[in-house]
Amino acid sequence: MLRLLCVLGLIALVAACTASQHRAEVQDPVGDNLTVGTVQKEIRIGMSGGEVAGILGSPNIVSTDENRREVWIYDKVSTETAYSNSKALILGGLVSSSGAGGGAFGKKAGATSTTQKTLTIIIKFDDDGMVRDFAYHTSKF
Repeated sequence: MLRLLCVLGLIALVAACTASQHRAEVQDPVGDNLTVGTVQKEIRIGMSGGEVAGILGSPNIVSTDENRREVWIYDKVSTETAYSNSKALILGGLVSSSGAGGGAFGKKAGATSTTQKTLTIIIKFDDDGMVRDFAYHTSKF
């Protein structure tokens, strides 16, 4: 019986470790560079468009303002979903004069949590192609 419990415990431990492996496999390392912290730390007025692109990558939208100066917009939307489940199996046995019998009862429980995040970065350039202003907005729901 002790051996069975040890084997079941080992199986549960291995199953728990696979969830972190799945997270590492689906993580987007390129998209993780576009954060509010990166904008606050790296983007400065007077930078060139090349420097901005080197830090943040290519913008999602490039347009012009009323004075025909470039405006770059970065728009990132991400969704994180976490799922947890557990299973229980109860085994039972009975020995009587008419023979042996047994049964099993299983139960499952689970929960899911989904979080959506948005980050919008607007970078405005002057007539010489240098950053004249920038703003950002983030939300989480």
